[in-house]
Amino acid sequence: MKTPLIAAIAGAVLTVAAAGAQAQAATYAIEPTHTFVTFEISHFGTSTNRGRFDKKEGTVTFDRAGKSGKVDITIDTTSINTGTAPFDKHLKSAEILNTEAQPTARFVGDKFSFNGDKVTEVAGQLTLNGKTNPVTLKAVNFNCYQNPMLKREVCGGDFEATIVRSQYGVNYGLNYGFPDAVKLVIQVEAVKQ
Repeated sequence: MKTPLIAAIAGAVLTVAAAGAQAQAATYAIEPTHTFVTFEISHFGTSTNRGRFDKKEGTVTFDRAGKSGKVDITIDTTSINTGTAPFDKHLKSAEILNTEAQPTARFVGDKFSFNGDKVTEVAGQLTLNGKTNPVTLKAVNFNCYQNPMLKREVCGGDFEATIVRSQYGVNYGLNYGFPDAVKLVIQVEAVKQ
């Protein structure tokens, strides 16, 4: 008699513990007015060309206690904005981003590294121009706070990565001396759902 009772109690405790562990993970929606993906590339070693993508969406599943998470962000590459319309048009062309054929880019990251309860990097896969390669976003800054207006938790930070654009089929200008390396600077905030 004691064995089934003990097994039932142990099963109930494990069920409650599992539910508690699952409750630690939360889903956050990307807040588009505080989230931007910006690129930087040297212009003949003299100045830096910069631009950003204005349209993006995605979610983050985040478990601080469990030190895990997943990021899934889609970027509308047709929304590239450098502040110069002719440059934007060239970046959208088949020579560079080929936005007519590949109108989105996507980052999916599921390997989170932490220092205490702060995210230090997120490793995953970036799909751009129809090609997928590994990318690690390094956190320059990370924090979670209780948003006084939304009355919800918001987590986010500033992340950076350098990609090799030829790995994504973007070879334009390499023969002129433009670098293959492009720096990505990502500002992201996500609201707990």
